[in-house]
Amino acid sequence: MSYKNSLQRLITTSEDNSNFNGAHYFKQNSLSYINKKKPCAIIFCEGNFSKTDGKTANGLVRYSPNFRILSVIDSSKAGLDSGCVLEREKNGIPIYNSLSEAIEKTEEKPDLFIYGIAPSKGLLPKVHREVIVEAISFGLNIVNGLHEYLNDDPEILKMSLDNKVEIFDIRKPKQQNELKTFSGAINKVDCPRIVIMGTDCAIGKRTTATILTNALSRLGLNVVFVSTGQTGIMQGSSYGLVMDAIPAQFCPGELEAVIVRAYTKEKPNIIIIEGQGALSHPAFGTSAMIIKGCSPNAVIIQHAPHRKYRVDFHGMEIPSLESEIDLIEHFARTKVIGISINHEDMNDDEIDEYMYRYSKNFSIPITDALSRSNDFLTHMVFKAFPMLKKHISTIQ
Repeated sequence: MSYKNSLQRLITTSEDNSNFNGAHYFKQNSLSYINKKKPCAIIFCEGNFSKTDGKTANGLVRYSPNFRILSVIDSSKAGLDSGCVLEREKNGIPIYNSLSEAIEKTEEKPDLFIYGIAPSKGLLPKVHREVIVEAISFGLNIVNGLHEYLNDDPEILKMSLDNKVEIFDIRKPKQQNELKTFSGAINKVDCPRIVIMGTDCAIGKRTTATILTNALSRLGLNVVFVSTGQTGIMQGSSYGLVMDAIPAQFCPGELEAVIVRAYTKEKPNIIIIEGQGALSHPAFGTSAMIIKGCSPNAVIIQHAPHRKYRVDFHGMEIPSLESEIDLIEHFARTKVIGISINHEDMNDDEIDEYMYRYSKNFSIPITDALSRSNDFLTHMVFKAFPMLKKHISTIQ
């Protein structure tokens, strides 16, 4: 069976295919199953790699269990190693000037072209559309996380059919008559549910959620990670949905249904839910919908101490950590059990300074999920839910 036919067979027969068109292409380990090796991908992130709008590319470079990232396209950082750009440590994934250069300098033919930019409006710039057309001409399957669905573009759709490639619009939801409203079934889920919230969008919530999930899993806990955005779906989350693509009336019910299904099937010890935006942010309502849908037992909050203004809203100041915690705890009727620092524009000494300051001010565990030991992050969970210790053999 051909690569394309195997891929299509996987999508149309997946038991979770009711969620999102194309999303289950990225279900963890599924591609290894159909292809016996991880497919290769090139990520397009022109002018945005390591920046906030490049969060999809940043996340996939950091963690991509479903496929091997061959390279990143961003002419502003061409010639650099993507790991050095993100973490100051080489990962062997080069950054190239253009798609043609990326293909020319890669010995292995890529299977996928991933659009790795996530602008707030979710629309495709005309110049980037031309690169997608070019990728299709090279025979690459297209992975699109924008609100603008490429399968609805007649020219791109025809070209994809002519070149026998697939287009996966990760944000495209199921039919409205299939959407679920909130039922209260979440109250029957009796394992801890922790949601990662933040003081802004693009601040590291998914990254912290992923690191925490992996760290707890390595300790032996049965952990379910529920993604709520397109990047988590691409990374291979078995349970997830793209909240901002669902009508508001159905957001809590759809998330509740995913969590209940995961709890029923996996019997997890703990469920980690990815947050979106910020509860205080006037431009995004998904944070409120996530809280309503998952009824969290606890919250870990992500904050960038040196970020002064909200992303894409210059002049709109970031709320204080105190005010966001107070808002979350009153709205969700739960407790913030830890703070994770986003260290943008900070050095190690400054990270230590803020960790000390916040620990004194808030009397809860503090860490930087990317630069500090995972033990600090898991400590937040075990301090809040000590009963989880019985599920692992050793606690440091």
